[in-house]
Order: sequence, then structure tokens, then C-alpha cells
Amino acid sequence: MAPTAETLTAERILEATEEVLRRHGPAKATVVDVARALGVSHGSVYRHFRTKAALREAVTKRWLDRTSEELSGIATDAARDPETRLRDWLAALFAAKRRKAGGDPELFATYLVLAGESGGAVADHVTDLTGQLTRIVEAGVESGAFVSADPATTARALFQTTGRFHDPCYVGEWTRPDIESDFTAVVDLLVRGLRAG
Repeated sequence: MAPTAETLTAERILEATEEVLRRHGPAKATVVDVARALGVSHGSVYRHFRTKAALREAVTKRWLDRTSEELSGIATDAARDPETRLRDWLAALFAAKRRKAGGDPELFATYLVLAGESGGAVADHVTDLTGQLTRIVEAGVESGAFVSADPATTARALFQTTGRFHDPCYVGEWTRPDIESDFTAVVDLLVRGLRAG
């Protein structure tokens, strides 16, 4: 049974939008296609998202938030020492990006297009991720494991330095046979640079 306008939620719309984008791609997917998939009028979709751009921004944010949520548990896990937390966080970020690219390449390609349109969602995502890294670096400084005069600046540098392993523009490199050893070498170098003494 198709949802009525009363039972239609933003989350249901975002789920349907993701499916429509997977089928049609970002160039051909329309709000009418989303409404048709839900069995409602396109006006019902517009009651939740005022414009097509707002819907695309929201679906991009939802996609990026999945990665942020996955990583936040590592960033705040006080049971792990800061060095382990940093290594695990960077490895989980790399794994999440590779999983998205390899597990659903059509949708990944679609989201690359949407991310290019959704500057605000991407900027918020990067801010969230560097905030998580900042908390890890701060924990390392507080425990005496890391040295950093400015954990936020250090976190941004860590994020930028590891870009090859999470920035989608490098997706073509993520399946290379030596990528794991390259990742380990970079993380080892960064951790050595952070260690106190």
C-alpha cells in the first residue's frame, strides 16, 4: 500500500530518492520520479523539501552522515588509547569510503555529482570529521601520548595528509595492490610525528 501524505516522512522520501538516483542517475532523476516511487503527488514531496536542490542536498547529507556516525563511536571510545583510536579511526574512514565506492559504484558516482552540487553538506561533513579527529588528538595530548600545541590544526593536517585514502577524487587508487601498505606507512609516519618525546 502506498503511503499517504499524512504518513509520508522525510526519511521515506530520502530512501526513495536514493533508489531513484541509483536507477536513473543524477542527470535524469526528478522529483516526479521520487513521488511516483512513493505513490504520492510531487506536491507531497515538495511539502517536505521545498526544492529539488534541497532534496538533493538532504540526500547527500544523509549519505555523508552515515560515515560520520560510523566513525564517531571510535572518536569517543575512551577504552582505546589515543594512538589506537587514531589508527582505527583513519582505517575505518578508508574502509567506509572504499566500501561505498566498491559496493555500489553507480550510487557512489551519483553521490560524487551530488557532492559537487552540495557544497554545504560536504563542508559540514569535513567539519564533523575534523572535529572527531580533534577530539582524538586532544585525548592524546591530555594523556601525554601526543604533542600538539593546537589539536584542531593538527586534526586538519591529519585529515588533509590522508586525503589519498578518503577523498573520492582518488577512488581509482583504492584498489591498487599496494594501497594497504601505503596507507600503513602514512599512518605510521603521522603517529610517530605526534608522539610525545
